[in-house]
Amino acid sequence: MKKKKRYSGRDWKELASILSEEKEEKSDLTGRFVAGDVGEMMKTWKELKTMSDNKEINVNKAWDKLYARISENGLVPQGKAATITVLRSSFLRVAATVLVIIGLGITAAYFFAPDALSRKITVATNSDQRNIQVGLPDGSRIFLNRNSELVYRSGFGTRNRNVMLKGEAFFEISHDASKPFIIDAGKARIKVVGTSFNVITSNSQSAVEVFVKTGRVILSSDSDSRSLDLDPGYVGTMDNQTAAKRINTNPNYLSWNTGLLVYNGQTLDVVFRDLKKVYNMNIVADDPGILENTWTSPIDNQPRETIIRLICASFNLSYSKDGDVYHLKRE
Repeated sequence: MKKKKRYSGRDWKELASILSEEKEEKSDLTGRFVAGDVGEMMKTWKELKTMSDNKEINVNKAWDKLYARISENGLVPQGKAATITVLRSSFLRVAATVLVIIGLGITAAYFFAPDALSRKITVATNSDQRNIQVGLPDGSRIFLNRNSELVYRSGFGTRNRNVMLKGEAFFEISHDASKPFIIDAGKARIKVVGTSFNVITSNSQSAVEVFVKTGRVILSSDSDSRSLDLDPGYVGTMDNQTAAKRINTNPNYLSWNTGLLVYNGQTLDVVFRDLKKVYNMNIVADDPGILENTWTSPIDNQPRETIIRLICASFNLSYSKDGDVYHLKRE
């Protein structure tokens, strides 16, 4: 086992691949390995033989092939050739056993290392990505809106169910009373057991905003000094100074997630704001009077060009496109 300190983790990985015949040997690495202290390896083998083992691994055949290739390449030191020939069977068993033990040790170290379950996993969306779904190990699903970021740990669900969010996302949380689902939203925290809800980490007033679709949500300040209990249909907002809740009256609150927009006489300026959020459409009316027209038709996941043509046909308008911006004008 004294050899362990002579090689790096990468060296041991390389040796394991060579000895298992997964790849061809590197002459310098295998040469150093074979030229080591065989007597010490024999001693280690005798000690290992006293250990309880229900499965004996026969590696003689593979090792004989490897030894033959090493000898052909002139890697066996001249002064030790006879000794190595006599002892190679035991030597090879020792080497294989040592590699297995080291491999198990490295695996154990990986799984029990302090940061093994704490590595960050980040999922981020850009301005062209909407409704990107993230499935978590507990069965929960998260749908990210554009320009949003979700961060969670690789050991999610082992000790807790904590995530961090920037931007906007819709959550469908699997029920687990023993491990509440907690969202760090910057200025506030959201705590649930199992429910569905929408989170905006910074709305137009720079407050964290939560809309509850099903279940119950607890919205707290980052210092836990203030909290709101939110039932289905309620919108709660929380910033550094204030906390408030209200009934949601916007039928298109979750349209970014569903793609469905419904209207009952709303003006086009409202429609255009919704189209910007849901479909990433930038629409500019060259005549401000165009914005006073009202709209009553649903928009349900149609292509952008179809939507703009429907609007123009409804109000006798024409459009031109400059980059990503649609310009409307009267005929």
